[in-house]
Parts: sequence; structure tokens; C-alpha cells
Amino acid sequence: MKDYYKISEISKLYGISVDSLRYYEELGVLEPQREKNNYRIYSLKDISRLNIIRDLRLLDFSMQQIKDYLDNHSVDKTLEILHEEQRLIQERINKLQQRGKMINERIKVISTNLEIKAGEFKVLKFPDRPCLQLNLRITRDEEMDFAIKKLHSKHENRIFDFANQIYASSVKADEMIVNKPVVFDSVFFILDQNEKDYDFILPKGDYLTFYYRGGYHQTSQKIFEVINYAKDNNLQLLGNPFEIYETDNRETPIEDEYLTQIQVRISK
Repeated sequence: MKDYYKISEISKLYGISVDSLRYYEELGVLEPQREKNNYRIYSLKDISRLNIIRDLRLLDFSMQQIKDYLDNHSVDKTLEILHEEQRLIQERINKLQQRGKMINERIKVISTNLEIKAGEFKVLKFPDRPCLQLNLRITRDEEMDFAIKKLHSKHENRIFDFANQIYASSVKADEMIVNKPVVFDSVFFILDQNEKDYDFILPKGDYLTFYYRGGYHQTSQKIFEVINYAKDNNLQLLGNPFEIYETDNRETPIEDEYLTQIQVRISK
């Protein structure tokens, strides 16, 4: 084994750019010697320090933290840094486990949505559902994503798992016109039942529900189908219809794969 290595050899061995090695030298964490031709050469001591730098950088230690450690290297300092490494690793494990739960939940939801039979009217009971809302006039499909993102930005400190977040949009039934595009008046997130901080509640009770697949050019027609079904079956509307986007452009760009649920509260 050689005692000294050129900068190009170290760069290749560690997968570190030459510029990064020069930066480490500027910080004082590496102290390569110079050959007669002024080329940098790295000793086995430098390699030992590089091993430490690499390991700590993988755990997102700053270069200043690494320099402080290398400048005050001792058994006590090593124990301190190992405990910190242990804490950071556990923190990452916890985050990965949480991410794994989110992914499992998303897989479950998407798989369930594939099995849902569209085109059927059902009356289902729901508990109180707290919601976060953004009142905004939406006249085009393209505006919906912006509105939802705007609502998410307002509450991103609470909505960590946006991929699994249930979101919906509401329409005023008495303002709808046959064969005209739907104008939505708000978007909202449906939260867990135990949430205490919310903008409004979807009241508990009976809801007429209807699923349809495909693009949103059908929205007006499908909402009218729900309203007409309620009238034909002597069901009184107790609120405005709203759409829940079960499968949308979060999962697929293919409109035929979209799944949308329409709900409206009713009394029998």
C-alpha cells in the first residue's frame, strides 16, 4: 500500500469531486502535502479523516460540525458523535416507517377504487366530517389544481400526507344550468373525525352518493343525474352537491381512469 495518493486517485476512490476535496482543504479538515511540482498528495491520515467526513456527511452533519469534531478528536468526542449518529439514524428510521405507512395506505385506496362499481346510486350514512375550505369561483378544470394547491399551501403545516388527502369541490345546485359547464364555488379537504380545528363541518346524516369514471366534461351531466334521481325518488336535498376526487391526475394522466364521487345530503 502506498503512503500517498494523488487528488485524482482520491476523487475516484471516494466518488468525491476534485472541487470538493479542494474545498475540504480550504476548511482545514484535510491537509494534503505538496509534491515538487506543487500537485496535492494525500496521506493515510487524510484518508482516515475522509472516512469520517463521508460517514458524517451521509447523516447530514454540516462541514462545520465535522471540522469541530476532527479538531477536538477524543474518546469522549467520539462517544458524543456516535450518540448523535444514533439519534439521527433513529429519526430517519421513524420517517421511513411513516412514509411506508403512507405508501401502504395509498396502495390500499387505489386498489379499492379499482374495484368500485360506477353508475350506481346509493344512500349512505356519514358522521360529522370536519373540513378545511377555500372559497373560490372555479370555471375551468385547469383552475381546480391551482385552487387545491392554494388550499394546501395555506395548511401545509397540518396536511403532511397530501397524496392521501381527501379533497372535494362544491357547486350551488340552484345556479346550475343544463348543458352548461359547472361553476364550483369552493374546494375543501375532508379531515379525520377527531380534528378540532376546521372551517366547517359536513353534517352527519344520509347522503345520496354516485360514482362515475372518466373526464370532467361529464361533471354537469352527472350532477344533474344525481339531482334528478333525488327528485324522482322523493329525496329532499339538504345541501349542495359536491365532488370527491377519488382517482385523478395524482395517479394517472389517463382521463378514462379517473374516478369521481358525487355526494349530496338528503332526507328521505
